[in-house]
Amino acid sequence: MNPQSTRSILSIVLVILAGLVLFAILRGPKLAPKDSTISEIATLVQAGQVVEVTVNGDEVIATLKDDAQLRAFKEAGVGLSEYGITPAGTSIAVSDPSSGALVSSLVSIFLPFILIALFFWFLLRQAQSGNMRAMSFGKSQARLASGGAKKITFDDVAGAREAKQELMEVVDFLKHPGKFRAIGAEIPKGVLLVGPPGVGKTLLAKAVAGEAGVPFFSLSASEFVEMFVGVGASRVRDLFAKAKRNAPAVIFIDELDAIGRQRGAGLGGSHDEREQTLNQILVEMDGFETDARVILMAATNRPDVLDPALLRPGRFDRRVVMELPDRDERREILELHAHGKPMHTGVNYQHVAGSTPGASGADLRNIINEAAILAARAGRKTVAQRDLDHAIEKVLIGPERQSRLMNEQEKRVAAYHEVGHALVGHFLPHADPIHKISLVSRGSALGYTWSLPEEDRRLITRSKFEDDIAQLLGGRVAEQLIFDEMTTGAENDLKKATRIARDMVSVYGMSDTLGPVQYGQREEHIFLGREIHEHRPYSEAVAEKLDHEVRTIVERAEKKAQALLTKHRTLLETVTTELLAKETIERAEFGALVAAPTA
Repeated sequence: MNPQSTRSILSIVLVILAGLVLFAILRGPKLAPKDSTISEIATLVQAGQVVEVTVNGDEVIATLKDDAQLRAFKEAGVGLSEYGITPAGTSIAVSDPSSGALVSSLVSIFLPFILIALFFWFLLRQAQSGNMRAMSFGKSQARLASGGAKKITFDDVAGAREAKQELMEVVDFLKHPGKFRAIGAEIPKGVLLVGPPGVGKTLLAKAVAGEAGVPFFSLSASEFVEMFVGVGASRVRDLFAKAKRNAPAVIFIDELDAIGRQRGAGLGGSHDEREQTLNQILVEMDGFETDARVILMAATNRPDVLDPALLRPGRFDRRVVMELPDRDERREILELHAHGKPMHTGVNYQHVAGSTPGASGADLRNIINEAAILAARAGRKTVAQRDLDHAIEKVLIGPERQSRLMNEQEKRVAAYHEVGHALVGHFLPHADPIHKISLVSRGSALGYTWSLPEEDRRLITRSKFEDDIAQLLGGRVAEQLIFDEMTTGAENDLKKATRIARDMVSVYGMSDTLGPVQYGQREEHIFLGREIHEHRPYSEAVAEKLDHEVRTIVERAEKKAQALLTKHRTLLETVTTELLAKETIERAEFGALVAAPTA
């Protein structure tokens, strides 16, 4: 039950209760006055003990100063003055005995009928509103944005230059369709925005609406699907009907994969509600009664699970791929989100952009917001560079956990572990430079070693993979070298190293033994929407070779790390001592330590 119905019920209940209370007051028994004689009342009046005398016909009621009441009866047709009761000092009121009885009778007769009528009126109103909701159940819940005070344009979207260029053509067609039709060009009926989460797909769709200045219907794909079969298809028909009435118009469906997954894999077969909804979308996009002035935009981060019929020409003709921003785009995004905030003049956005490889636009916005929160918490009026640096670590690595206390032995083990990562990464030519080493717990880690690439890279070599695996195993090797013991601290390192080695062999073909062949492919159960098993189109003999090659790669990387740390054991001790004393070693400090003559 919605809040409006609840308020209506409470109002009716309060009205009924008030009516019952009023009825009880009017009909309820009153405290009867004490019987007396008219001469006694006259005596009290003359003595000044009576405040008020009320006459109802032959009944005389005297109210005394102590609020007590006396009742007596006089003779019919005889006035009170003949009994010695005069108005001097006493209020005398004469009332019509029939009026009170009449009002009481009318209330007692009509009040029950009024309450019953109110009750049935409420039931009728609820029934009518229920029918209206039932009639509108198949209506689209799309939100219409046709402009307003706060309008998002392409200037509000930093980066994504190619994506904005592709969508600018859609905007130009909506504004000047004649220019395209004169040369025989047809605008795409559907535009699919593809990219990882947080890159700004929804924001870019809002910018299209702001630039075009046309009605913009937006909703999530999950809003089509209900428990009743056919409701989603009905809402699709209603949505496109609204858009055609307001054409030229743009329809935007967020998270299209919620209803656009490949058909024929669900438990419900052709009667599945999701598939019915998808069928209706396919018909509306390229059916018998399509409208070229209605453009459908959609966003998804899983284009691989979409039905092929959605992606064919005539439906989603154009696919706009949005990738994670590069360094220059990250700087533009940071400057955009910092606009309007009191940033310190010494803030270096280029440094922040270089420290956040792989961060999405949503991550960068969160970094700016976290930095502002840190500055406000410290009582500062501007956001400084140190606030941004701390925000980067909080967003990308995890929140600081100062409550996690380690004993001295665990602290020493964690220190050698992190320095082992750092030294192996420093001396390997293809590993990323060390940015920071810390014993401060963040997230689930006791400490962390933070490596940052000098520049964004699109391609990764086999040498880079091998050095990364060796760096991951450097912490475990350092523990064995110093304490001659293994701990559980390398669990996540082993998991990452094994995954990299397996991908090198089975996905990227980087094994001389098994050759340039991709072994196995992950299959996804469309109905459940998650990976549940891996298809293995190869024999057990190949599987044994694959496992052996993965183990060989990992063991070779471990030996490389052992050789480096054994050679630089003195440096391992020196850096670890410094880390235990300071708990944090920055990039410049680490560079000075490894460049010292003791290295």
